[in-house]
Amino acid sequence: MDLKGFNNLPIMGILRGVDIALIDPLVEAICDSGLKTIEITMNTEKAPELIKKASVAGGNNLTVGAGTVLSVKSLETALGAGARFCVTPVLVEEVNQYCVKNKIPVFPGALTPLEIYNAQAAGATMVKVFPAQFFGPEYFKEISGPFNDIELLACGGVTPENIGSYFVNGASAVAFGASIFKKELLKTRDFISIKKSIKELIAAYRECLLNG
Repeated sequence: MDLKGFNNLPIMGILRGVDIALIDPLVEAICDSGLKTIEITMNTEKAPELIKKASVAGGNNLTVGAGTVLSVKSLETALGAGARFCVTPVLVEEVNQYCVKNKIPVFPGALTPLEIYNAQAAGATMVKVFPAQFFGPEYFKEISGPFNDIELLACGGVTPENIGSYFVNGASAVAFGASIFKKELLKTRDFISIKKSIKELIAAYRECLLNG
C-alpha cells in the first residue's frame, strides 16, 4: 500500500456483501469518482475472488485491502488474492503482529482510549475508531488531547456534511461503507449515483483543506 498516496486522499471505501457480478462496473465507478482506496471485508461471500477481481479491474488507480480480518489464515488468504493492507474490527494481536513483521499496513479497530492506545502500541499504521457516528467529531478532539501523536481513522457515519469536522477535530483519515454503497443502488446497478456520492465526499474533503 502506498501510504503517501493514501495520506494525499485519506478516504477509504468499504465493500461488504457485494455480489461478484457487480465488481467490475462498481470498481469502474469508484475509479471514475477519484477514490483511490477500498477494503473488501472477508466476511463477504467469495471475498478472495472479489479482492483479486477488484485489484485487476482497478489496476494502478485503486489500492485494494482486506477488511474484517480476524485470523492470520484469513489474512494470508487475502494477501494471496492481492490485498495490500489489512483492516480489523478490533485489535487482533496475532494479525497485527503478522502485519508489523511483514510490513503490511494494518488498521485495527478501537473505540475507548485504552483500546486506541493499545492498538497504537501494537504497531498500528492508523487506528480505526469505530463506530465513529455514535461519538462524533468532538470525540476525536478529546482523544487527540492526550494522544496527539496517534493517527486516527473515523469509520461510520461519515458524510459530506461532517467530513470536514472529523479532520478539523483530529482524524487523519475517514472510511465509509453502506452510506454510499447502498443496497438499493447496488441492486438496481445505479453506479452513477454511487459515483456522484463519492465525488461529493471527496469534494467536501478538499474544501475542508482549502478552508484550513
